Amino acid sequence: MQGILLFAHGARADVWATPFRAVRDRLRAEHPDRPVELAFLEFMSPEFDDGVELLCKAGATRLLVCPLFLGSGGHVLRDLPTLVDAARAKRPGIVIDCAPSLGEDAGMIDAIAQFCIRQLGPP
Repeated sequence: MQGILLFAHGARADVWATPFRAVRDRLRAEHPDRPVELAFLEFMSPEFDDGVELLCKAGATRLLVCPLFLGSGGHVLRDLPTLVDAARAKRPGIVIDCAPSLGEDAGMIDAIAQFCIRQLGPP
């Protein structure tokens, strides 16, 4: 079974995670046969490896990590591969793949642009 691990930065203010939890909840509702977890790089729980463990305990043997970052900066280019490598080493029977960051998707860029245009209101 394939599980999804949403991966976000984390923040000290709990309210910051509200939209990320909404994405997790929507995925869970739309795909009840697939385990979905949300994990954070720092400041919030669960952390990355704890999120991987939750998915494994739910029966996932293949994981898709979806980095919820607009750009592929240091966290996506350096921190995430290190976390994935450590999780793979700890669980050799688990396959872990990574999706690109949000900002690398043309549909996401279009959605952000359309959001900005909607904020303008009538001309």
